[in-house]
Amino acid sequence: MKDVEEANARFYRAFEALDLRAMEEVWAHGEHVKCVHPGWPLLTGWEAVRASWEAIFANTQEMSFTLTDVRAAGDGDLAWVTCTENILSETNGRVGVTSILATNLFERSDGGWRMVHHHASHVLGRAAS
Repeated sequence: MKDVEEANARFYRAFEALDLRAMEEVWAHGEHVKCVHPGWPLLTGWEAVRASWEAIFANTQEMSFTLTDVRAAGDGDLAWVTCTENILSETNGRVGVTSILATNLFERSDGGWRMVHHHASHVLGRAAS
């Protein structure tokens, strides 16, 4: 799972750097890729997913992640990482802090592990113990 954890770390480094080229390297580029940003509809296919990152990066001045509850698992050529994204961001001159639950799905190909699905949702409350 070390390779999957590194692929996940590359995703967050690209996100923090607001680097579209680095984000392109993280993702598979097929029609099967999907992405759900908090409050957005389901995006399907690399072109739609890429356009979403381009829009986010164009409107964000700074993004900083502290990941908690990181868990990686996998089976064969599929692997997934779940985590809590604790985000400090500046968008349009406004600073915000939020926690997001994320699931990142990766597939193994000749080029290594590539993301095929990212789903992020706001944390609305605590789970019952």
